[in-house]
Amino acid sequence: MKVYLYVLDTLADWEIGYILPELNTGRYFSDKNKRVEIIKISNSLEVIKTMGGIEIHPDKLISEIKFEKDDILILPGSNIWMEPQNSEIITTAKNLLENNIKVCAICGATSALAEAGILDTRKHTSNDKDYLEMFCNNYKGSENYINAPAVVCENLITAGGLASLEFSFEVLKSTNLFDLKVLESWYNLHKTREPKYYFELMNCLS
Repeated sequence: MKVYLYVLDTLADWEIGYILPELNTGRYFSDKNKRVEIIKISNSLEVIKTMGGIEIHPDKLISEIKFEKDDILILPGSNIWMEPQNSEIITTAKNLLENNIKVCAICGATSALAEAGILDTRKHTSNDKDYLEMFCNNYKGSENYINAPAVVCENLITAGGLASLEFSFEVLKSTNLFDLKVLESWYNLHKTREPKYYFELMNCLS
């Protein structure tokens, strides 16, 4: 399986902070022999700087990627999603959704999808419905907006910027690499910080 992470300046580091370690290490995978290749893509190979000041080197250009049915595209939040240089990845996301390939967007990335009309006919969430209506002149999907931390609609996962854990849970679940009980224990441990979920997680793994 390949997971493509779109990287752009002012990327919101924390919104992918739960997802990448679990996919990279595979420590909670049902099958320990499974591997996920995480590939950082962008519209250029120039270094980007995240909101936290971390420099990331893209691995490949968007134009070089041939997506396959089990692949996943992750679109993290950023302050510059409405800039024209992101049009290529938005077009790519639209094509992937039409071909039943998973697209996962959080925070500002949802506004770019909304502006492109991609959310008009799909159940979705974001930072707030008023947020989309205020910043996205072409958005006509308010009837499909769901006031929830994260929403799954077929092969599209959306989330608000304050729901990185819920977003991560849905993205990880969509990979089918985790036993659901393990993933639920992992989620509850991070959500509540209660020790009982740590022991529940360890028992699930044993």
